[in-house]
This record gives sequence, C-alpha cells and structure tokens, in this order.
Amino acid sequence: MEKINAADSRGINVGIGEYIIKNTHISSIGLGSCVAFILYDRKFKLGGLAHVMLPESNGRIERPGKFADTAVPHLIREMEKCGSSKRSLSASLVGGASMFEQFKGNLDIGKRNVAALKKYLDEMHIPIESEDTGGTSGRSVNFYPEDGGKITVRRADGKCYEL
Repeated sequence: MEKINAADSRGINVGIGEYIIKNTHISSIGLGSCVAFILYDRKFKLGGLAHVMLPESNGRIERPGKFADTAVPHLIREMEKCGSSKRSLSASLVGGASMFEQFKGNLDIGKRNVAALKKYLDEMHIPIESEDTGGTSGRSVNFYPEDGGKITVRRADGKCYEL
C-alpha cells in the first residue's frame, strides 16, 4: 500500500485501466462510459479504486483494472493482501454513461460495464453501497477512505454532490 502526503489535496488519480489500493484520497477524472469501481473496508478505512474501461477481458490479464471481469476479483485479492476480508467490503460504482446517442444496445459500453461489474460483485457476494451510473454526462470522482469512505462526484454539467 502506497502512502501519500496528506497535504496533496488532489489525491492520486487512477487512469484508464489502472487500479490502486490506499488509505488516503483517490480520484479518477474524466469517466465517460468507464466506471470507477470502488471497494471500501470500514474496519481498516482502506479503499481500492479501479478505472474499468470494458466489461470483458477475453482472457487478457496484463491490465486487470481495465476489465470488469478481472478488476473485481483482482481488487478483492489486493485488499485481502492488506488485511481485508470479503465480509467487510462494500462497493460503489460511478460512471457508465452513454456518451453517444447513436451507440445503443450492445454498443452501449457504459451500460455493459455497469451490468458486468454488478454481475461479478454479486458472484463475489460484495454489496453495492452506493451508485451513480448511467445518463449521458461524464463524471469525475473523489474517494476518501480515511474519511469514512466519503465519495464526491462532479459531473461534466457542473453538478457536484456526495454519494
């Protein structure tokens, strides 16, 4: 687990396909159809965030944070290495917008990302505590494991709120 200077108000940004486990501020900016998949352990005030880009890896394992089917088990394993147990974890999902009107049905990657994450979380018996997904507006998210797992969202249309 990496620690950062508490004075860094921006936290550590998690880019597309990346993930991180931390006990301090984590952010992910510019979520369109991508989803910030967040795990939180209240007992240890420890959090993980993966910036999921696609629902299925089709066997690719080199970037486990990039795909829903690899991000869920990988982030859980990494949290367990830090002392967490699946029983103490809860999840939050932010993002998964439909950015383009012409992409509907199977081409709606945002909707498919959210559905895949929910499927794998259900299989792992991890409850979803909060969610802000769908719509047509991009989002940025800030996650504060050290502050009770607080999550704030800033939408591309200017709306800011806490989940």
